[in-house]
Amino acid sequence: MQRISDTKRRVVNLRNAIFEPFEDEVGTGLLQLNPNVPRGKGFYIYRMEPGASSSPHQHVGAEEFYIIEGELIDSDGTIYSAGDVVWLDAGTEHYSISPSGCTIVVFSEKGELPTSPIDGQ
Repeated sequence: MQRISDTKRRVVNLRNAIFEPFEDEVGTGLLQLNPNVPRGKGFYIYRMEPGASSSPHQHVGAEEFYIIEGELIDSDGTIYSAGDVVWLDAGTEHYSISPSGCTIVVFSEKGELPTSPIDGQ
């Protein structure tokens, strides 16, 4: 077998990774290694600084995520902690906050669409 070229493999360590700002959200970042997938779709790492929140959105396809570290509170009050694995169905609308900050592994089938705040929140 031949060595895998640098154009066919990308390795990043989360301890010193550079996260790109995620859309217009203050205090959030995205690390997506695959250059062949649209930003915010497929597999990526999402990081929220302490006190950050995501924008209200609706999932076009299903989303699955794993909380690596920290805590995330969903708009309906559900609390996700390190070690939790979560599935949200297509059409799910929500936003999340992270009082202490968190790092999440995300798989998003089809990305998301912005929505208005939910239930007046």
